[in-house]
Amino acid sequence: MSLSDRGQLATGGRRPPPPFRRVKVLRTERLSPRMGRVTLTGAELEGLRVEQPAASVRVLLPPVGEGELAVPEWTGNEFVLANGRRPTIRTLTPRRLDPDRLELDVEVVIHDGGAASEWAQTVRPGAPAAVSGPARGYSFDPDGPTFFLAGDETAIPAISQLLELLPAGKPVHAEIEIAVPEARMALPARPGATVDWLDLPVGAPPGEAIVAAVRDAELDPETRVWVAGEAAAVQRIRRQLLEGRGLPRAQTSIRGYWKHGRSAGVGDEA
Repeated sequence: MSLSDRGQLATGGRRPPPPFRRVKVLRTERLSPRMGRVTLTGAELEGLRVEQPAASVRVLLPPVGEGELAVPEWTGNEFVLANGRRPTIRTLTPRRLDPDRLELDVEVVIHDGGAASEWAQTVRPGAPAAVSGPARGYSFDPDGPTFFLAGDETAIPAISQLLELLPAGKPVHAEIEIAVPEARMALPARPGATVDWLDLPVGAPPGEAIVAAVRDAELDPETRVWVAGEAAAVQRIRRQLLEGRGLPRAQTSIRGYWKHGRSAGVGDEA
């Protein structure tokens, strides 16, 4: 720990996140009616490493209608711009990093409203952005006999990575909740993997379909479980798995990506 980090912790602040790296948009692509990809590039991506799947990066977006990007300062608890305002930052999955080409792909759920959703649909090549990270990903057990994945649309990029990178020959089953049927999309082909798309019932709170799927899933006691999605829903799932089923905490990775009614989720806010 550096002296500056010790000072931050001694005064009650959180450890500073990695500094922002300035980038620009190289290209955009629509993967499905509900998922967009933005490819970022720039010399400052040199040295960035993403060593675990299902990790995350902070993406700093320019204010709507403004071409300039101001990099905020870390106050000890949050990022703040020089004018005292909070910047627009979204946490996304680094879907692909090419260190040779200095390219980083992030994928964003497309829906009505939401800063990242609007950005992914309207941003043009050459537009500025910045990234900070990565934060921790999924440190999976290569000796796990089977893997069970579950998440909502914001978890699709991470689930796609896991389908590609989990140990070959191990059975993998994924349950993915979608708000609308057109959110179904092609996922990486993997022998022995099965994927169920769960339609969220009309009027149900986000995550309700995942909660039910995990509750009803037949899980071997040795199954390794990865779950991500709306925070309140994954809290219920955590209780189901750790208290209800008695799965060891070391066999589970359960992460809240976003909060219903509040912004700043992985993949964008709901």
